[in-house]
Amino acid sequence: MLSSNDIDLIRHGRCGDPFALLGLHRDADGQAWVRAFLPGADKVAVLGATDGRGLGTLLRCHADGLFEGPVALAAGVPSHPAAYRLQVRWADGSRQTLEDPYRFGPLLGEMDAWLLAEGTHLRPFEVLGASPRIHQGVAGTGFAVWAPNATRVSVVGDFNHWNGARHPMRLRRECGVWELFIPGIEVGARYKYELLGPQGELLPHKADPMARAAELRPGTASVVAAMPAPVPPSTARQAANALGAPVSIYEVHLGSWRRKPEEGNRWLNWDELADSLIPYARGLGFSHVELLPISEHPFDASWGYQPLGLYAPTARFGDPSGFARFVERAHAADLGVILDWVPAHFPTDAHGLGNFDGTHLYEYADPREGYHPDWNTLICNLGRTEVRNFLIGNALYWLERFGVDGLRVDAVASMLYRDYSRQAGEWIPNVLGGRENLEAISFLRRLNEVVGVERPQAITLAEESTAFPAVSRPTWAGGLGFHYKWNMGWMHDTLTYMARDPVHRSHHQDELSFGLVYAFNENFVLPLSHDEVVHGKGSLIGKMPGDRWRKFANLRAYYGFMWGHPGKKLMFMGCEFAQAREWNHDASLDWHQLDDPANAGVQRLVADLNTLQRRLPALHQRDFTPDGFEWISHQDAARSLLAFVRHGDADAHPVLVLCNFTPLVHQGYRVGVPRAGNWVERLNTDSSHYGGSNVGTPLGAARSQGVAAHGRDQSLLVDLPPLSCVFFEWTN
Repeated sequence: MLSSNDIDLIRHGRCGDPFALLGLHRDADGQAWVRAFLPGADKVAVLGATDGRGLGTLLRCHADGLFEGPVALAAGVPSHPAAYRLQVRWADGSRQTLEDPYRFGPLLGEMDAWLLAEGTHLRPFEVLGASPRIHQGVAGTGFAVWAPNATRVSVVGDFNHWNGARHPMRLRRECGVWELFIPGIEVGARYKYELLGPQGELLPHKADPMARAAELRPGTASVVAAMPAPVPPSTARQAANALGAPVSIYEVHLGSWRRKPEEGNRWLNWDELADSLIPYARGLGFSHVELLPISEHPFDASWGYQPLGLYAPTARFGDPSGFARFVERAHAADLGVILDWVPAHFPTDAHGLGNFDGTHLYEYADPREGYHPDWNTLICNLGRTEVRNFLIGNALYWLERFGVDGLRVDAVASMLYRDYSRQAGEWIPNVLGGRENLEAISFLRRLNEVVGVERPQAITLAEESTAFPAVSRPTWAGGLGFHYKWNMGWMHDTLTYMARDPVHRSHHQDELSFGLVYAFNENFVLPLSHDEVVHGKGSLIGKMPGDRWRKFANLRAYYGFMWGHPGKKLMFMGCEFAQAREWNHDASLDWHQLDDPANAGVQRLVADLNTLQRRLPALHQRDFTPDGFEWISHQDAARSLLAFVRHGDADAHPVLVLCNFTPLVHQGYRVGVPRAGNWVERLNTDSSHYGGSNVGTPLGAARSQGVAAHGRDQSLLVDLPPLSCVFFEWTN
């Protein structure tokens, strides 16, 4: 018989070792006893699991619903204890036959448990979280959660009326993981964890850190979901993501790309997005879409950058299988999918990771390390092996289980420096006395090494705004190991230049040319991202000076310069058709503006620039090596002219790029070229096709002459349109 203390532990939900008290036990004489806690039950009998014969009746030992009694069960073995079921008559007279969760053996294998303890389990998502399965011949869901400092953890949900006393879990002390198999729980069930902290204090219900699905906000429960099947490796995707590939990325916030105003301004679901976004982006020639974070997040206005469910595609657009279909259809259309990924920090919501088991489990304990003042978030403790394992496993989850092409790692600068956005006295130096976050540096290198080995077709991209060295260089060479780095300096300098009135640009030529001083120090992506069209910054077209015609001409010239410049390209949605207003995450893009010929012309230009980038190897093969770029002239500041040549591999034709950032036409402009022959105009941003004035070189081609210019023996005589960028390809 149970002691009164044991009974109190069970009925008050304070039992930290439920398998020692509940389920099947044998006394000193070998007699089998079964104990079950079933609040609301009136009578409980034990039945044979296979034949349904009666094996005994349990007696009530407490009015709260605790039953126990001897049963006629044959002996089992530890790995497969004797099987039985509980036949319950509830207080309302209804009857139900249940499997007893406390008759089932452990879920975690010994090796998995030890790898979790070491923080070296590459795929913790395979053993943690809520996993529908067949366990000992019975269908249900296995729950497992890391909470080493809790004194009791229970699974709560609709299936047990959110009663933490009903399903307390077994602690695997070797790894700090609590586990329980609950028979009959199916895909779609809502659940959370109820924890008692180190001092027995009741904590807020916690969402599952490893949940594969979650409720739509304002709900905060986790949802049982099936494990996505692995997506096989693809040589085609590896080639499309390579450093020498024509990469052009369309950055999208799914909640505001398009909406359904006729249906309450609702979001599109995954299948609707696949029907519309994929052909749109591919039709404009983009090679990839990059999605602002789709991990579950509680607050719409965070745009996903404050996630709580890192393993759960947000319910805003449907279930996880819908996202899997979206990626599959994107790849079928030869369109890559990159996810913005946030391993740096997480919000302070009570149901999230903060103070998870009553201690600072996922975050640094000291607020000088663990609290981010800019975003009111908690900073991941990257010095803890289990946290690193949680995050690296999450990266592999998206790359392997959904087949996404890459992860753009958010806020890398905030990870690299302990004093990021902090004043003196508000941060703690590292063990060497410096400002670098050594734990984060180690984590990022490990992340990129694991991705490189386990999913070599995938890429990682760093949003890193400082001069930290070798971000996109291999770890074996001392780098961080990213494939690409966003070039924030290029973006800032060139937008500053373009916002100037052309009359003043002659004094600031270096804002365009300086990027080439360091262009090959990293594998750069040139980003015109969402950050440039929010928080009062206005739209890109709104930044351009002059009257309406000049604004559009400036923007077209800027896009031409961007596509001519070394580096991969990234453009935020709406910029491809020069949306006039600032981005609003709560509303659809202003698609009606495409009725305006000027906006439609910019859209056609972006499509043609992408086509040009893909068709001319010189514009993408050597984006990251100095031999892929040759200045012709950047000294003509008085006329705000730039001339340069892009080179590809040996069999690629060189491409001459001429930029005029004044509204003046330069007829008969002589420009030096590195090779004799015909140079054919392939794209002119001033074409009437795009809304320009249609000034250009007669016949669209020029034959080089043996007249020296710009230090070259050969030169061309061309007409340079106003506020334009013109591309010439050498042909023979």
